[in-house]
Amino acid sequence: MKSLLFSMLFLLSFLFFLAHSGEAAIPCTTVDANAAACLGFATGKAAKPSSAFCDGLQQLAQTVKSVEDKKAICRCLKVGAKSLGIQDRFLSRIPRACNIKVGFPVFVNTNCEM
Repeated sequence: MKSLLFSMLFLLSFLFFLAHSGEAAIPCTTVDANAAACLGFATGKAAKPSSAFCDGLQQLAQTVKSVEDKKAICRCLKVGAKSLGIQDRFLSRIPRACNIKVGFPVFVNTNCEM
């Protein structure tokens, strides 16, 4: 559960920048399933994000159809992230480590409504 919530935090930022058209928001269960593998890295317990996490980010990005999807993912990721010990210094390294272009800094307190 902790790894799902942390991973969702990063994905919120990542998917927030992807723009597509559509109406349905992505449910947190989908975000959780694709973001579960990165808690160790985001808390500083692992040297790098797992390939499973990076793959999950790519899969989640492909499901984004609208700005509302990105906002929904962001909100899912933020739920519980602070209580999991997620650290900005590790979180901000995920886009580069997973070879993903986000286009803005990734932090625990990213505003999901922008």
